[in-house]
Amino acid sequence: MPDLEREADKLEAELDHAEFQLMLSGPYDRCNAILAIHAGAGGTDSQDWAAMLLRMFLRWAEQRQFKTEILDSMEGEGAGIKSVTVGIAGKYAFGYLRSERGVHRLVRISPFDSQARRHTSFAGVDVWPEVDDNIEIDIRDSDIERDSVRLANSI
Repeated sequence: MPDLEREADKLEAELDHAEFQLMLSGPYDRCNAILAIHAGAGGTDSQDWAAMLLRMFLRWAEQRQFKTEILDSMEGEGAGIKSVTVGIAGKYAFGYLRSERGVHRLVRISPFDSQARRHTSFAGVDVWPEVDDNIEIDIRDSDIERDSVRLANSI
């Protein structure tokens, strides 16, 4: 019976590994990622929400021992950030993050509203794979089209 349990555990581990390989089998899934977060509609609340998302993604990367580098950042006027671009380096970084693309919404009682009203905030998240710069591009002369235009003097 113990042999059967060991064999079952081994098969389960192989199945988990196969499922992982299937989920992260896209052409760029193994690449590093470039992550961009942009505050959307909602003013200061959205800028605060964008900052929260940044902290979340940075902690996520830290837990996986990925390297992060803030490439560009624009601070918010009252709080948070208007936009930020982060490079995330680690195995399968793009594969893990590609599903985060889109608009993220937060509904909460706003700490910036003196009347403590509920606000909905939005932030857009984009993710791109970091591709190798050593790509060879071959442009044939037959692919190039040349047009000449002479503009008449309009005086």
